[in-house]
Amino acid sequence: MHDPRIDTLAHLLVSYSVKVQKGERVLIQANGSTFPLVKALVREVYAAGGLPFIGLGDRSLEREILLQADEEQLKTWADYDLARMKLMDCYIGFSAPDNQSEWNDIPPENVELFNTIYNKRVHMEQRLNHTRWVVLRYPTPAFAQLANMSTEEFENFFFNVCTVDYARMSQAMDALALRMSRTDMVRITGPGTDISFSIRGMPQIKCAGEMNIPDGELYTAPVRNSVNGRISYNTPSLQSGFVFENICFEFKDGKIISASSNDTQRLNRILDTDEGARFVGEFSFGLNPYILFPMKETLFDEKISGSIHFTPGNAYADCDNGNRSSVHWDLVLIQRAEFGGGEIYFDGELIRKDGLFVPPELHCLNPEHLI
Repeated sequence: MHDPRIDTLAHLLVSYSVKVQKGERVLIQANGSTFPLVKALVREVYAAGGLPFIGLGDRSLEREILLQADEEQLKTWADYDLARMKLMDCYIGFSAPDNQSEWNDIPPENVELFNTIYNKRVHMEQRLNHTRWVVLRYPTPAFAQLANMSTEEFENFFFNVCTVDYARMSQAMDALALRMSRTDMVRITGPGTDISFSIRGMPQIKCAGEMNIPDGELYTAPVRNSVNGRISYNTPSLQSGFVFENICFEFKDGKIISASSNDTQRLNRILDTDEGARFVGEFSFGLNPYILFPMKETLFDEKISGSIHFTPGNAYADCDNGNRSSVHWDLVLIQRAEFGGGEIYFDGELIRKDGLFVPPELHCLNPEHLI
């Protein structure tokens, strides 16, 4: 039986997120069994006058390759997919994994090679900077388990979250973007956290359904060498098949000089991938009123209402603080009262406390006004 919500989602992705124009080439990259959405996207791209192209992948098949892949093979793989990406105007990418831990037993050095050779060239350098792109996840039993929901309950949650009124959300972000544009120093405090940095002169990027689905964040980047202090993240992060918890960083002049977690050695190995991995490429507010609890899926967790993410690694081209890395790791700190609370200050003024914005002109971003 066909689910009409898939058609609604496909229309949103094509017409609102990437805004396909006549004659534009659109790569639809699907990882997992998502044929209904792929077909709906093909129809929508044609309806918009575009030219759809399909790429199909599978995490378990990629695992077989990466278990024994060497540098030469990964360079060839990157060359192959980079050539295709350079032909595209738009990119719609999504995954529907059966097992979120599928890559857990790949040797870490192979994952590092994949990130530094393939991911950096194809996605960090080409796709992010030279296509209009959107990425999302597709509801599967694996995601439902991460969210502690039944499959049907998670599907309902997914479609409600993904098809909100993003135009209204974008308008509500304007006041915060204006505040950020006038701010020099940001200070974030909370349990195990007291960190300061400058965002002076950095752009403010509203994310309301155009690059991620689900969406709901407003990001900038710290001035690269300005970060000092300590941050303790309270949200688990699934990275290359391993769930990191209790991550804590200490910064000096922008650089992570100390890092600990439930696997400190594995954590530092990621941070030692390249020079830029120990500097921060993004600071963002999570604003989606329907996403309240973590599920170890970054695309959802980084949008949690009352959260921030503070991201080691590569900066985006539209908010470029000069940091370059094959790593871009969105690590989330939830500051709502039930998660321990916390405060955010702009140039000494309290802006958000326990996940709720304090200045009256920012109340429009609190959950009761966005729902």
